[in-house]
Amino acid sequence: MQSTKKTNIMVVDDQPGIRMLLHEVFEKQGYQVLTAESGNKALKLLREKHPQLVLLDINMPKMNGLELMDAMKNAKSDVKVMIMTAYEENELVRQALKNGAVAHFKKPFDLQKLIIAVEAECSQIA
Repeated sequence: MQSTKKTNIMVVDDQPGIRMLLHEVFEKQGYQVLTAESGNKALKLLREKHPQLVLLDINMPKMNGLELMDAMKNAKSDVKVMIMTAYEENELVRQALKNGAVAHFKKPFDLQKLIIAVEAECSQIA
């Protein structure tokens, strides 16, 4: 079945299993899904592919999610960000939400709730 959704989503997580799972789930939902295992790769994809929504892990080596969000702001990117982290509430989560993240999902996340949130956010973008 061919979907008519055009929203590009990018999953940025250093855990391959999460990237693969979310790629599969959202591709089945009709989204174009990009994946990146690092902040540097994510920045490159942002410039080349212009996703409208990023599902972003906060705790990654070299460039964490907050640093990536700062780099995206410096690049004048207005992409929406939903953060994913193992933390319920800590300073990194508060800072990410303060810096513009539209939602926070604690790992392991409820996949159905994540799908609903992505659908809602993407419906505002389209």
